[in-house]
Amino acid sequence: MSDQTAPATPAPINPRRVAASLLDGVLGKGRALDDQLADPKTGFRDLADRDRAFVRRLVATALRRRGQIDGVLRKFLTLWPKGLPREALRLGAAELLFLDAPPHAAVDSAVDLMHPDQKKPRGLINAVLRKVATEGAAIVAEQDAARTNTPDWLWQSWDHAYGPDVARDIALAHLQEAPLDISVKSDAYVWAETLQAELLPNGSLRRMAGGAIESLPGFEDGAWWIQDAAATLPALLLGDVKDLRVADLCAAPGGKTAQLAAMGAQVMAVDRSDPRLKRLKANLKRLHLKAEVRTAEIESWQPPQLFDAVLLDAPCSATGTIRRHPDLPYLKDETDVMKLAALQQRLIKAAWAMLKPGGKMVYCVCSLQPEEGERQMPVLRALPGARIVPADAAKLGLPEEAVTSDGALRTLPCHWAERGGMDGFFAVCLEKTV
Repeated sequence: MSDQTAPATPAPINPRRVAASLLDGVLGKGRALDDQLADPKTGFRDLADRDRAFVRRLVATALRRRGQIDGVLRKFLTLWPKGLPREALRLGAAELLFLDAPPHAAVDSAVDLMHPDQKKPRGLINAVLRKVATEGAAIVAEQDAARTNTPDWLWQSWDHAYGPDVARDIALAHLQEAPLDISVKSDAYVWAETLQAELLPNGSLRRMAGGAIESLPGFEDGAWWIQDAAATLPALLLGDVKDLRVADLCAAPGGKTAQLAAMGAQVMAVDRSDPRLKRLKANLKRLHLKAEVRTAEIESWQPPQLFDAVLLDAPCSATGTIRRHPDLPYLKDETDVMKLAALQQRLIKAAWAMLKPGGKMVYCVCSLQPEEGERQMPVLRALPGARIVPADAAKLGLPEEAVTSDGALRTLPCHWAERGGMDGFFAVCLEKTV
């Protein structure tokens, strides 16, 4: 008989504890949710597939509905006692109010996030969430969901830029989980049937989100990649790029690089981040697509020769992607937007210098903030020899209001509402005449 003691079996990871840590990471520490999900230290990657899906949904709901959740909790807690974990309450309320969890399960699970010795916090959480379970739904019914869940700085910006009705439509679109959009290399009709997806006017495929993407037919074979329908439009503004030398600037993680390569372009993908470019290279390898990849600072980089076309997907506040990233409203503010707008102007001028006479450049951002889109038009028009090439809404399968009076593309999350919406993008194509 061996004297060796068998190693102790590690205790199972509590999914709700992971969710509480992730929520605190966003709201308490300002960490992007995606970064936390990829960090092995958070424990998220150690969860079973089903638990990972639950944690994602729970945290996303707590973020999307934060305003409403906090509004309900304030009815029963006029002050937050020191040491009381808000995340346990927020997650418990999210389950009760928006995820149809059985009241006893949601309350008990939230209480169990506290150590048994923490009797006062446990009792308070129990009492507050039982009130939420019985009275919360009536409070929610009286709330203005669009306004309550949108931080003031964003609401005021959208109200001023688009008007109160459109601002409300945008905010309501953000309360819904985004569908899964897929770009295929070829045979869109065949893949639409195989993936049980809808073929969109721009050529993307759309299916409801959920399940492991890697397990879908065609993923391992490199037949398709994930890319929001709106994100495909900037490259389409360049027109026929077959056999042209095209620069994809600020290229990572690589959706537009793959799109341009699939369109037959000779692509050079340029980005400042080596880690993000590693992901781009891995995607290209899976897709069996080719592109030259360079690590460089766009503002100072000089290409070996000028390009026939340039796509500048500039760093931005990304507020057009809140449907997919509900943490964004709590990680950015007006100061970030102004800093990014200044960077974008420098990148525009650098990118224009890389373009051949007669070539086309598309500037785009996945932002709803006019400082990063419409208000950059004077800078774009002032580029030497610049001529705006107006976007064609009908050709792109978009409503007429998706093209501005200047000929730029402006998509909103509430466009294609009957199909599940799209990301918010600003994009404009310019031809270099001299």
